[in-house]
Amino acid sequence: MRVPLSWLAEYVDLPPGTSLDDVHAALVRVGLEEEDVHTFDLQGPIVVGEVLEFVEEPQTNGKTIRWCQVRVAPEGEQAADGGDAVHGIVCGARNFFVGDKVVVTLPGSVLPGPFPIAARKTYGHVSDGMIASAKELGLGEDHDGILRLSTLGVDAPAGTDAIALLGLDDAAVEINVTPDRGYAFSIRGVAREYAHATGAVYRDPAAQVPAATASADAFPVEVRDEAPIRGRVGASVFATRIVRGVDPTRPTPAWMVARLKLAGIRSLSLPVDITNYVMLELGQPIHGYDLDALQGGIVVRRAAPGETLETLDGKVRTLHAEDLLITDDRGAIGLAGVMGGASTEIGDATTNVLIEAANFDPVSIARTARRHKLPSEASKRFERGVDPAVAGAAAARVAQLLVDLAGGVADERGSLIHEAPAREAIHLPDGFVTGLIGVEYTADEVHDALAEIGGAVARVEGGFDVVPPSWRPDLTANVDLAEEVARLLGYDRIPSVLPVAPPGRGLTRAQRVRRGVADALAAAGGTEVLAFPFVTEAENALYGSTDGSPVASVRLANALDATVPFLRRSLIPGLVGVARRNLSRGSTDLDVYELGLVFLPEAGRAYGAAELPVGWERPSDAVLEELNDGIPAQPRHVGVLLTGDLLPKQPGRAAEPAGIADALDAVRRIAHAAGAEVEFAQGAHQAMHPGRTAEVRVGGQLVGYAGELHPTLTAEADLPRVVAVAEVDLDAIIALASDSVEARPIGTLPAATQDLSLVVRADVPAARVAAAVREGAGELLEQLQLVDDYRGQGLPEGSKSLTFALRFRAGDRTLTAAEASDAKLAGAALAAERTGAAIRE
Repeated sequence: MRVPLSWLAEYVDLPPGTSLDDVHAALVRVGLEEEDVHTFDLQGPIVVGEVLEFVEEPQTNGKTIRWCQVRVAPEGEQAADGGDAVHGIVCGARNFFVGDKVVVTLPGSVLPGPFPIAARKTYGHVSDGMIASAKELGLGEDHDGILRLSTLGVDAPAGTDAIALLGLDDAAVEINVTPDRGYAFSIRGVAREYAHATGAVYRDPAAQVPAATASADAFPVEVRDEAPIRGRVGASVFATRIVRGVDPTRPTPAWMVARLKLAGIRSLSLPVDITNYVMLELGQPIHGYDLDALQGGIVVRRAAPGETLETLDGKVRTLHAEDLLITDDRGAIGLAGVMGGASTEIGDATTNVLIEAANFDPVSIARTARRHKLPSEASKRFERGVDPAVAGAAAARVAQLLVDLAGGVADERGSLIHEAPAREAIHLPDGFVTGLIGVEYTADEVHDALAEIGGAVARVEGGFDVVPPSWRPDLTANVDLAEEVARLLGYDRIPSVLPVAPPGRGLTRAQRVRRGVADALAAAGGTEVLAFPFVTEAENALYGSTDGSPVASVRLANALDATVPFLRRSLIPGLVGVARRNLSRGSTDLDVYELGLVFLPEAGRAYGAAELPVGWERPSDAVLEELNDGIPAQPRHVGVLLTGDLLPKQPGRAAEPAGIADALDAVRRIAHAAGAEVEFAQGAHQAMHPGRTAEVRVGGQLVGYAGELHPTLTAEADLPRVVAVAEVDLDAIIALASDSVEARPIGTLPAATQDLSLVVRADVPAARVAAAVREGAGELLEQLQLVDDYRGQGLPEGSKSLTFALRFRAGDRTLTAAEASDAKLAGAALAAERTGAAIRE
């Protein structure tokens, strides 16, 4: 919310010299977080000028300029820049005439940008200043021509300070308004909070105009909500006023244009600007109708199946049965609380205006705005709750401004429906606030604080009964009242004491392991990423199934992006997207990983609760159990993707490109960090390269896959041909891993090392051979590592040579070469028995 200071000062006393920082500091004290400050960024001299004459001069570039003589000071006086009263100025615009009053930026002034103005030679003349457009002054977006003051209804002598005249010396503070404090989306609400913070005198703008009431011949309005959402009628308040004889072509006053601009709203036309102005002032969204375009009275109802509406943005929208509509005898004329319809829009020919100020159900408005993707200033306020007691005053305020500024005549005919339920009292026991906040508050302090926010406070036995004010729908329980007491009496009274954690608690084993896995991958050079968990159905079918068999997917009811409406079954699609995006930006060497949830629903089972619980009370255990049953399995996986060079080319050393071996190493790091023993076996996955895919097993249980993506997929994603990936179920690995890690003693006796080369069929997995050698070599074998896989000349066709580096050690003696050789040959013999391996000669 942006709050112009001149506007704020109308309803609360600002001490002389109050700065933007002072206002921000005061509002921060009552919990309104500062965001920014806004000014017009202008520096004078900027004055009113009168066009005395001009000469149009065609140029060789095809452009025609005007050489203007402009009076910038009263006759016989010196201009604000120290020059003559008449300045010669070159102007390219052609939308002004002799005698027009314009805004002249004299040499020495500065426009937003910053754009300093100086006398300069151009088109054969010395232009002594510049005639400004609305955009150059920061008043709007119009840059097609210069700003004629007559269009703003402004007339002032030449030389008048234009900055003060147009309200361009004003400034605004911007605050962050949390969803529970919708009343602060108004000058009325912010002024009240400033008064709370400083003790300044507050004047309620809603009390300064007689509220609209129903006349004897009331304009016909009916609320006919036959399908209220959660039992709450769509419109509880509906006030109307009529103003006749309005001239919509009259200019919006400069002070209103400036305030709207500082508040972040563009000036459109006088009637629209007035409704926006009152919305910002009182927090009540307003809508105006061309009364002569209405047919009959107004009915507020839900949309019928197949009903459509053309909204003010020119789009024809198909309506939903939950949409709350404003209708007349011919049908829908507006989406209640969101956007009006085109058929009753106020235009230049409008003379009679019907003003609407209503209070709509927040849930209904929020759903409609999101359903039609129509966020607006009105819906933003209705979603957070609008004061139901201010509608009549807001309608009357709009009528007052239409009379004063648009030349209208107020009609006595109007209507008022007010069926908002009365607020119930909240009991606040004695000592409750002190016990909750931890600060000693007296009963008088509690009473005065709650009375200051507008509550009706009554002393009863054992405490207070407090009826919250109408503009605070967020106050529903005694804890809310306690927070208000703490806020108004000062957060600085709450001691800064760090609570002592109960002994014996800390991270769970699973949390420690997950952190250890992330640290291990990062320490090895990986970069952790967080990809969006939303994918297409085709991606789930490809990466979530090993063999192409159908898989179930969870579809989002209200997806952020309609092209990816499903929750992921695998982390790989997100990592592929990350790689593609980084490669397109020149990052060719990637080692990325992600720890995240995947969503694995059971086929044929419906998920989601039959009915969502209300948000203002704790669900029962039965409801919580139903909610949990409606959630699919969500195991936590780890995904890794590597491509490009893991080690760059260096003098005397070639680059080392990433491949399947690096994906397997990443899995080993994950398993080591989790305290698990991992095994690899030849595997197959439809998304991965045949022959370059490994199953990952822990304790004999399949927990994931590692290898290289299929080349057709890498080509489709514009990735290099070789992309190594791995994905494992981290929750499963943690469950299968040992709870404790047993440290092995470091061997102090010399080790014996030997190599063993075995020839086997090419289709025999190296892991099977290694397992047989390890078992056959017995306890003396300390380490076995595959160091070479050779296939080529000198070997029988269809075979390969596997070379293992073996390290032997005994714990009680130094091994002899014969003992090491015997153990090696025993391993080779068992490998020959199980896999047909033969020692390579």
